[in-house]
Amino acid sequence: MTIKFSHDRPEQSMGFVFWQITNLWQRKIVQALEPTGLTHVQFVLLAAIGWHNQQKEVVTQALLARFAKTDVMMTSKVARTLEQKGLLRREEHKTDTRAFSLVLTAQGIKKLNQAMPLVVDVDKKFFKVLKGQRTDFMERMLEIMTGNQE
Repeated sequence: MTIKFSHDRPEQSMGFVFWQITNLWQRKIVQALEPTGLTHVQFVLLAAIGWHNQQKEVVTQALLARFAKTDVMMTSKVARTLEQKGLLRREEHKTDTRAFSLVLTAQGIKKLNQAMPLVVDVDKKFFKVLKGQRTDFMERMLEIMTGNQE
């Protein structure tokens, strides 16, 4: 009995190549973040909260999960861990008594400012092979994301 692959070689599968690329990129991000004590997802959620806080927008866990495209339960667990680390605090939501607003603490801002250049550096090095096609690649990724919204 044979397996019916849709491609002659694994490198011809867009999904498999995308899987490989994201794993390579994530491995480099994890290595870069190691001195900060943050995991990749902790960094992403801190950055997302920081972005919304800086825009003076109220950040709930639901908004954070939608914005970061993360699972709601996982977002909740990570937010709890970040709170325990003193990097964010939950405040009562002004209009929704069921929700909490997530706000970075001074320590959270300091940690994010420590981690941000490390991640930016990884991105610059990782995507440098794109050279002049960086903007086009970014637009294509956004098209893929927009076309696959849930």
